[in-house]
Formats: sequence, C-alpha cells, structure tokens
Amino acid sequence: MRILLIEDDRNFCDTLTFQLKKEQHEVDVCDDGRDGLDLFLQDAYDLVLLDRMLPTMNGLLVLKKARDAGIRTPVILITALGELYDRIEGLDCGADDYMVKPFAYEELSARIRSLGRRSGKWEDHEQLCFGDISYDPLLRELTGPGGSLILSGREGRLIEVFLRDSGMTLKRMVILSRVWGADAQVEEGNLDTYIHFLRKRLATVQSTLSLATVRGVGYRLEMPDVS
Repeated sequence: MRILLIEDDRNFCDTLTFQLKKEQHEVDVCDDGRDGLDLFLQDAYDLVLLDRMLPTMNGLLVLKKARDAGIRTPVILITALGELYDRIEGLDCGADDYMVKPFAYEELSARIRSLGRRSGKWEDHEQLCFGDISYDPLLRELTGPGGSLILSGREGRLIEVFLRDSGMTLKRMVILSRVWGADAQVEEGNLDTYIHFLRKRLATVQSTLSLATVRGVGYRLEMPDVS
C-alpha cells in the first residue's frame, strides 16, 4: 500500500515510517501543510495519515480542500487534540478515522486494515482479478488463459494500478504518480515503454484484455468488445 504521511514531528515520522515499512507499505513523508496538499491532490496514494497542526496550512484545511477537489482517498487524522468537539470537527471535514496521540502502533495498523476492508479497494496482498487475468501482488505473478509469469517490480505496480481501477480511464500523471511516486523525476516516455512491456505480458499469458490508449488523456484496461 502507498501511504502519504503529512506530519511535522520528525522523530514521530521516523518511528512511524519505520514501522509502516516493516509491514511492506510504501511511505512518502511531508512536513508542511501546503506541500502535503499538493501531494494529496495528485491522487497517488491508497491512504493519507494527516496531522491536524501543520506549518503553512492546518490539517483540517488540507483535508477540506482535497475533499472539495473530489479526492476520496481514505484519511486517518493523527493529532494531540482529543476532545469530543475535535473528533467531530475532523470527521465532519471528511476524515475516515481519528487517532489521538500517543497511541500504540498496533492500533493504527488495525485501523489501516479495517479501512481497507471497508473501502473494498485495497487490502494487504489480496489477489486482483479482472476479465480473464488475475494478479498476485505479493508474488508479482500474472495469470491468464495461457499460463503464468512473474512481472518486474515496475510492471507489477503498473498492472496493480490498472486492476484496482479496472475499466476506468487513468490520466497519465495519475499513473506516473502511483507507479513512480508523486515527487519522482521521471520522463513521460518511461510510461509508454512500460505500457508496451505490459501489453506484451498480457499477450504472453494469452489474455483478451487490452490496454487502450485514450488520446490526450491516458490509458484504460478494458474487456474485448463482443458486440
């Protein structure tokens, strides 16, 4: 799972990032409200862990602006403000959960798993299926009518992005952010190269699915037209 942690306490960030990575999550860290909002708006993450009290822009405003922009990424607010009013205000601004510092990491981990089950969009290492293919993110194994093969890390992340939003047109910048990272310096041509690789992998397992080019927008994983 790719997680964005927006928090200005460096020691807390280091500890939390270490624990999240132990559970095989990918973590990007930002310590500033405005910069965090810029990353949030790229819609490149499966989950956002958001502090309320941040430099340049407070966490509630970051959350409100992201929700107003249509970003539906699950958010857990992490804060020292634990009064009933504070919790209600955070949830009303669009948070999915609310944790008061200090807390045990095991509880945060359980809430992350709970959000995954609730959203139905992501869970740790679940097998992804669409049409005549399935993909195991843990093994990076793609299976189709003609057999199975192991994908490279980048190919695996790419097919995972398409399978989690199967049938939807994904913008090029959204794909780049989700596969390479929101702040990665990467040539757009790299995406076209990996789309070419992934099309070959689909052909190798004899899938009838296609990675369609939506000109001027991006790509879409789609079923064959049987009409």
